[in-house]
Amino acid sequence: MDINDYQKQAEKTDTFNDTIPVANLTTPGFVEKALGLSGEAGEVADKIKKIIRDKNGKLTKEDRQEIILELGDVLWYLANISRVLGIPLEEVAVKNLKKLAARQKNHTIHGSGDHR
Repeated sequence: MDINDYQKQAEKTDTFNDTIPVANLTTPGFVEKALGLSGEAGEVADKIKKIIRDKNGKLTKEDRQEIILELGDVLWYLANISRVLGIPLEEVAVKNLKKLAARQKNHTIHGSGDHR
């Protein structure tokens, strides 16, 4: 599936039906999506934490499937936040890869700060 196709399909299950692009980031739909993204990312981290803590870091097939489901939720929120901002998900992906390639080339892939 094409990533922009995914974004279009994800819109069909967005109950807020925000206008594109959103002009006010404090609309209930946008706030819900931003908080949802954070919550779902936290669920991914929590599952990984428990695998490390409770299973000595040994990933089972069941654990993997649960993480896939949570990553799907992260992707859904990312797709809809991007859509509401009027940004194709492919653009997000391409710019991220370019940014990381530049950091790798400049030997700044490790470290902190957005513009390194």
